[in-house]
Amino acid sequence: MYLVKKESAVRIFILVFVVFSTLSAYSQQEAWFYLRARDTSFVPSFEKKGDYLSYSGKDARLKAALKNYKIKIFKKTWKHAKKQNLKKTFFVIADNEAMMTDLLQNVSHIFEFGELIAEEDKKIFEPNDYGLTSTIGDNLGAQVNLDYLDVMEVPKAWYYTTGSRDVIIGISDGSIKTDDKEFEGKSKIIRESFMAKGHGFSVAESAAGQGDNGYAIPGVCYDCSVYSTNYRHINNLEQLVELSKLGVKVINCSWGLAHYYETAQQAIYEMMDNGTVVVAIGHNPPFSETKGKKPYYPASYDKVIAVSSASHRYAHYSENIQIEEDKGLYYIKNIRYYVGLTGGFKNNDTTQVPHLYPISIRNLNSEIDIVAPSQGIYRYGERALNGFDDVSQFNQTSGVAPLVTGSIGLMFSLYPCLPAEEVETILKFTSTNIDDVEPNKPYAGMYGAGMLNTGRAVKMVFDMFAEKEPVKIENQRFSRWDFKLTSISEVVMQNQKFTEEATLNLTSKKRIVISENTVLRPNAKGKIHLKIDLTLKKECELQLRDPSILND
Repeated sequence: MYLVKKESAVRIFILVFVVFSTLSAYSQQEAWFYLRARDTSFVPSFEKKGDYLSYSGKDARLKAALKNYKIKIFKKTWKHAKKQNLKKTFFVIADNEAMMTDLLQNVSHIFEFGELIAEEDKKIFEPNDYGLTSTIGDNLGAQVNLDYLDVMEVPKAWYYTTGSRDVIIGISDGSIKTDDKEFEGKSKIIRESFMAKGHGFSVAESAAGQGDNGYAIPGVCYDCSVYSTNYRHINNLEQLVELSKLGVKVINCSWGLAHYYETAQQAIYEMMDNGTVVVAIGHNPPFSETKGKKPYYPASYDKVIAVSSASHRYAHYSENIQIEEDKGLYYIKNIRYYVGLTGGFKNNDTTQVPHLYPISIRNLNSEIDIVAPSQGIYRYGERALNGFDDVSQFNQTSGVAPLVTGSIGLMFSLYPCLPAEEVETILKFTSTNIDDVEPNKPYAGMYGAGMLNTGRAVKMVFDMFAEKEPVKIENQRFSRWDFKLTSISEVVMQNQKFTEEATLNLTSKKRIVISENTVLRPNAKGKIHLKIDLTLKKECELQLRDPSILND
């Protein structure tokens, strides 16, 4: 019997033996931790001596504490820091975790807080252009906040793969230049497009701009190739079909129109049969106008992954309460997992959970499949055309789509034989459920499965074919959509619901474990089909950034 039910959760303890930095490996025994200084003006000085850092500052107590340890990294980072702590948080790698305790106890005039990083969270990789939240990577690129990639856990995906030149990402948008530093040697223009004020540059950069080259920022799938085309032919999508026939694995459409064409729908089916996934935006009209009733295309076609925007920066609304001076009204902005950018308080009472302003919510409807960060997205078009760095100020969906597109590029790079029809399933299974976020509840059913998590999506692909750990389907509640997943590895479902019209077709070569808090109860329109197939074989091998990852 391979299909089993267990009352207790399956607990997997991951032993991490090797963690890679950009240039060298750090052993499991080394301690990684965050330190928070009391004052933003504190900037310690170090000298490099061989492989380690030596404190060269004048604080006697700090010097006495640090002399007992071997330090590899001690640098300022914005990662995981609250608003008031952005400029006084440090990332440290040392030979002993006792260093953190030592500093907090004996150098308390400088440091006020420390936090060890768990072994499982050391499985990351960061290129040398990873922005202000960079930890193990040297940030030689644009000095901008890339915390939206942190929220998506992209460095955890990069641990497995940074992309492949063999995986081509299609950009249907404004024009790019093939000799641009972020695209040279990996791009091709299939159909010329308009310059569109650098829109194509920005979208292509977010999806697949070159990383680890000490310039600008890394795209999500930064070692993937790019084919560029235009964004017309809405009735038959001929430019997209052309890309698909050329071997493009995923096509980004940061555009859309409110017209349905059956010929275009058939084109989508043709591309899916070719193994090509299309990602498109639900578009930008505010919810205050559309009321969840206005679909845009190609996003709303069947088999297209439709995306919209959500906020990501502040973990709790209390971290970013602002005031509108003219009216004396308090409001919030860019709160993590909220589907709107701004919101206010009933009776101006900031002790109450805020409500979202519908005008700050981009178009949502029942066709949306997933949301991703949208405000503060790097706009490479400004650097490419005008020579300066800039980020998006609002929450347009154009910058959201390439984050999803790049994530799919990583999935195909890791396992080139991944069935295109299973990509959407993996993205939804691994997304962060945001149904219980109170301000989102009036919009339930219109923001898809939740917030994109690139790290979990790529790890699920790894787990499906590495045969090391079970594939976990957990922490989601689905009442619709058709899901299909085929795994060589064992599959465990826990804290998971498939109800109402949800359809699940799950096949595993090994076991399927139905663990605690799992509900499989569809209605007459849904279906659950669980199957063990001992004849399943891998169609190809995992293409890992470093083959030794299989030994972790």
